[in-house]
Amino acid sequence: MQNQTSLDHSLAGTILNQVERLVLEAEEAKKPLEVDPYRSHLFELFVTADAAGYTSDESDPDLSADGLCKQLAAEWKLAAATQESFEHQTKLDAASLSRMRLLWSLMRMWMEWSYAWQRWPEFRGSPGGQKPADDQ
Repeated sequence: MQNQTSLDHSLAGTILNQVERLVLEAEEAKKPLEVDPYRSHLFELFVTADAAGYTSDESDPDLSADGLCKQLAAEWKLAAATQESFEHQTKLDAASLSRMRLLWSLMRMWMEWSYAWQRWPEFRGSPGGQKPADDQ
């Protein structure tokens, strides 16, 4: 039987792989991540990652917006492509630029969802949260 840590990493790996698949699918279709079906599927993956406790910057594995994008950028070797572009004073190649833009979109959405998810109890008036004061 696997221990809890390997199960955690297995779930995180599955989430990461599915996020990558969706991003690459959107890239191939030349569609933005912000439209369905990509947005809906990414949000479902976010909910799963959050429920597993992976969306905090301190989580291990780290599927926060930063952690997720760092892992995908490493997988796609974007740091090397950027470094090469800088060293040769050339434009970033089209494929790397496309993926970088997709990562920016992914990061923005993931950050917005994280923020909204953290603030949800405050605005729903649930235990431990407060309802916002009425604007007058």
